[in-house]
Amino acid sequence: MARLFIVLAAFSGLLGVALGAFGAHALRDRFDEYAMSIFQTAVQYQFYHSLGLLAVGMLCLLQPPSRLLLGSGVAFVLGLLVFCGSLYLLSFTGLRWLGAITPLGGLAFMLGWLMLLIWAWGAVEQP
Repeated sequence: MARLFIVLAAFSGLLGVALGAFGAHALRDRFDEYAMSIFQTAVQYQFYHSLGLLAVGMLCLLQPPSRLLLGSGVAFVLGLLVFCGSLYLLSFTGLRWLGAITPLGGLAFMLGWLMLLIWAWGAVEQP
């Protein structure tokens, strides 16, 4: 799973750079301010959580992967797909009902961070 998380994190980071550049250059004149802000939010959260997923992958290499650590990585992947994916679709299509799906991706992100926190609390030795 470590390798999969690292590969997915690298791909997501690469895609984030490409989408960010595409948004800055190709969409600036085509999107209104509302759609552009939604697109930028998706890119921003994609980067944050790509780095989180990369950290989980690296931790899986260094430590025996636990259910919490693996669950954190899966939650980050789901969050990237649901949160960022729904925002990208919303910005391109204007379909407002997609905004109802976005919080589910946000919950997945929060769950990923919570599982990472709980894992770290138990895995890191206290002085």
